[in-house]
Amino acid sequence: MVQASSPASGPSPGARGKPGRRRNGVVLGLVIPGLVMAAMAHSTAAGAPTEEQAKAGLEIWKSSGCADCHGPFADGDKQRDEMPTGANLRGSRLDTAALKQTITCGRPDTGMPSFDVQAYTVHACYGQPLGTAPDNLYPAPRTLTPAQIDSVITYLQAHVLGRSQITHEDCLYYYYDEPSSWCDDK
Repeated sequence: MVQASSPASGPSPGARGKPGRRRNGVVLGLVIPGLVMAAMAHSTAAGAPTEEQAKAGLEIWKSSGCADCHGPFADGDKQRDEMPTGANLRGSRLDTAALKQTITCGRPDTGMPSFDVQAYTVHACYGQPLGTAPDNLYPAPRTLTPAQIDSVITYLQAHVLGRSQITHEDCLYYYYDEPSSWCDDK
C-alpha cells in the first residue's frame, strides 16, 4: 500500500518534485540577496551628487547673499563690510543634517539668517514648538526652497567643507564664468 505524504510531514522519501521546479527556500536564498544588492547599487548611484548639482549650489550660494557674509570661498572673509561676518566653513565638521538645519532655521543672535520662509512656522527648528520665528534672526536677503538649500549643501560638501586651504582650482571653480586676476596668486 502506498501512503500519500501530508503537507505537514513533507514529501515522502524518494519523492521527487516536478522537473524544472526548485524549492522555495533555495530560490529565495538566491533571489533576495541579488535584489538587495541591486537596490543598494541604485540608491548609491541616485544619491551621489553630480557636478551639475554642485554647480547649481554654487550659483545659489552666489545669488543668495551667502558670500556677502561667509566670503566667496566660505572662509569668513566677507565681501561686504556692512554684513555680519559669517563662519569659516572650510574647516567645518557639520554634517548634512546640521547644515540643513542651520541654513533652513538660521542661528538666532549670530547674524545667520533663516533662508526657509516656513522655518519655525511649518518646519520645527532646534526642537522648539511651531510658532513665530525668533525676533533676533538676521533678515535673509532672499528665501530658498528646500531643494535649493540641498543644492547649496551639495556645493559645500563637494568643494568647501574640509578644505582649509583655498587653491587655485577653488578660485577658478568659483569664478568659472569670469576668471579673476585674484586667482593668479592662489
